[in-house]
Amino acid sequence: MAFADAVVVGSGPNGLAAGVILARAGLRVEIREGAPDLGGGLRSKALFDSGVIHDVCSAVHPMAVAGRFFREFDLEARGVELCQPEIAYGHPLDGGRAGLAYRSLARTCESLGADGERYRRLMGPLVENSETVVDALFSDMRTVPPNLRTLLPLPARMLALGTPLARHLLAGPEAAAMLAGVAGHAIGRLPSLTASGIILLLGHLAHSTGWPVPRGGSRSIAAALAEDFLAHGGILHSGDPVTDIRELAGVQAVLLDVGPRGLLDLAGRWLPAGYRWLLESYRYGPAAAKADFLVSEPIPWANPELRKAGTVHVCGDQAAVFAAENATAKGKLPEHPYVLMSEPMVADPARGLPGKRPVWAYCHVPNGHPADPAELIRRQIERFAPGFSDTVLASRSTRAPELAEYNPNYIGGDIATGAVNLRQLLARPVPRWNPYRTPLPGVYLCSAATPPGPGVHGMCGYFAAKSVLRREFGVTRVPSLGRA
Repeated sequence: MAFADAVVVGSGPNGLAAGVILARAGLRVEIREGAPDLGGGLRSKALFDSGVIHDVCSAVHPMAVAGRFFREFDLEARGVELCQPEIAYGHPLDGGRAGLAYRSLARTCESLGADGERYRRLMGPLVENSETVVDALFSDMRTVPPNLRTLLPLPARMLALGTPLARHLLAGPEAAAMLAGVAGHAIGRLPSLTASGIILLLGHLAHSTGWPVPRGGSRSIAAALAEDFLAHGGILHSGDPVTDIRELAGVQAVLLDVGPRGLLDLAGRWLPAGYRWLLESYRYGPAAAKADFLVSEPIPWANPELRKAGTVHVCGDQAAVFAAENATAKGKLPEHPYVLMSEPMVADPARGLPGKRPVWAYCHVPNGHPADPAELIRRQIERFAPGFSDTVLASRSTRAPELAEYNPNYIGGDIATGAVNLRQLLARPVPRWNPYRTPLPGVYLCSAATPPGPGVHGMCGYFAAKSVLRREFGVTRVPSLGRA
């Protein structure tokens, strides 16, 4: 392996982002992916019909437009069309009511009645300063962000949304349910300060850069990253797992797109005892269990406006969301779990065929729980879309333990690569000033187990590659990511 300056292990969005940066810096870089297909969470397949494309893991990509790495990389300039639904996300309630996050903040506020002005005061300043807010929340958690004055409202908003005050912040059920549904992306106890940060981030993006789906599926993002990597001299190996760090002896820099468990498997015996103990102490959170449906027609939501929503949070009102997520965090399977779902043809009509449409959905379950998600999810959708079951032509379940088989970083089905709590965001995966650098010379972590954490944003790979360039190669500036 000595002919390579750097090797990246894993081709998820962070591994690909790191590879792109290092290759653009002029290094000889290889990416080794153990699975037959590259992309990690950016994989799409025809599961039931060759003309219908399902996303295997991630499906909706707010950070593909908003995040710093992808802003600079500019997917659309590379032919990746990011399709925007009219309604970024919706949240159905009993009786045909729903909370609706239109792309227009003004229209959203109008639809929320008495809560409209409160919602505008909450989201409006964030929408006006979106780029600053995104860069602050998706930083390496070690540097002081610029434009601090713009960020001053964030702490008060996080306290209001992340404490018991959240139960009384809004008067009507629609707005409260909308914010609770976004908080559910934290996959953990609610309310919480970490979930409040997610509300502010994803909530305001619904009204700024949106919640798009890539035309043709998430695999198009991975393909664009791989194309750029190869164009700058990188070498890709798929179906080529690394099982021992010693396989990479002689390489100046190794970047591991793996979680703490993966690092222990690769190099545990060579790590100092204290660092190894910290990795062993790292906690994993509740799991996702996934269902893919092939349906014959659009989902028959009781509220017809939901048919314009690219993403729908399905669980009920705020109290129901909190109860479901808190039960899951305690290791109990709720009778009515939180469901996150997307009907991609709302924004990307080319994803399916007449009479054959993909539906993508997760529900949250305790870590490692073997529950079959398809039935749990079907019942939840049916509750707010009577007749949905009659449209289902085929379904496929991926239980939480099977998600871990699909991606070894998803321990027990934890797609966040570790519990998303305050401690594990600030000290992720261990309390070190440079969380990307391991005690092994030249070996770095670049997975979602490092700051800023989970999501398809590439920033963990960005910061890890930046550290590698500076410490291992004396390069102090990240190369331009724009398309030549």
